[in-house]
Amino acid sequence: MWVNTIDPVLVHLGLLEIRWYGIIYVLGFFLSVWWLHYLSKKGKVPLKGEEIWDFIFYAMLGVLIGSRLFEVFWEPNYYLSNPFNFLKFWQGGMSFHGGFAGIVTASWIYCKAKKINFWQMADMMSFPTILALGLGRIANFANGELWGTVWSGKWCVVFPRYDDLCRHPSVLYSAGQRLILSGWLCWLTLKREFKRGFVFWNFVLWEGVGRFIIDFWREDVMVYGLTIGQWFSIIMIIIALRALLIGYRGELGKIFK
Repeated sequence: MWVNTIDPVLVHLGLLEIRWYGIIYVLGFFLSVWWLHYLSKKGKVPLKGEEIWDFIFYAMLGVLIGSRLFEVFWEPNYYLSNPFNFLKFWQGGMSFHGGFAGIVTASWIYCKAKKINFWQMADMMSFPTILALGLGRIANFANGELWGTVWSGKWCVVFPRYDDLCRHPSVLYSAGQRLILSGWLCWLTLKREFKRGFVFWNFVLWEGVGRFIIDFWREDVMVYGLTIGQWFSIIMIIIALRALLIGYRGELGKIFK
C-alpha cells in the first residue's frame, strides 16, 4: 500500500503556481514541435518553420477546447451550473475523447485551409500525441485524480484527497499502456512508408482497446454496465477496425516485412 501525498503544485511563487499538469502540456507542445521539425527534415511532412508552430497552435487549441467541453458528460451539473468552470484548466478534468475530437477537428480545419493532406499530418502527429497523453496520466496521478476501484493488493494506492480506501492505480496503468503504444506508433512512423492514415487508425484502435480494458479498474460514471469512457472507446474501436479492414488490408502485411 502507498499513500499518494504528491503535491500537484511543483513550485509555489506567491500567487503563481506551477503545476505538474501545466508542465506536461507545455512539454507536449514542444515535443510535437520538435517532432514535426525532425520529420520535416526527413521530408515526411509538408510544413516548415513557422507553419509547424501554427499547426501545433491549432492542434493544442483543439485539445484544450474539446477536452473541456466533453467533461460535461462526466460532470454535467458542475459545468452547466457555472460555464466559467470550463475555463479552470488548472484543476484538471481533461477528457481524452474530447481532446481527441478537438485535435482532429482543429487539424482538419488547418489542413483544409492550407491544402495539406490531413491523413499525412494525422499519421505524423499520432506518436507525439499519445506520448504526451501518457505523460499526462502521470500528471493526473500527481493531481490525485482519476481514482481506481477499491482493491487491497500489494501496489494499491490511497488517494487521501478523495477518501482513505486503497485502490488500483488505474491512472498509472493507463500511462503505461499509452507509453507502450507511443513506442509502437513511433516504430510504424519511422519503419517504412504506409498508406496515409494507417498509423493514425492504429492510434485510434489501440488507444480505444487500451482505454476500454483499463476502465474496468477505474472508478467512473457507469452507464448500462460500462463507463462513459468505455462507450466512447467502443465507438473508436468500431470505426478504426472498419477503416483498417476496408482501406488498409494491404498495409497490414507490410508491418513485419
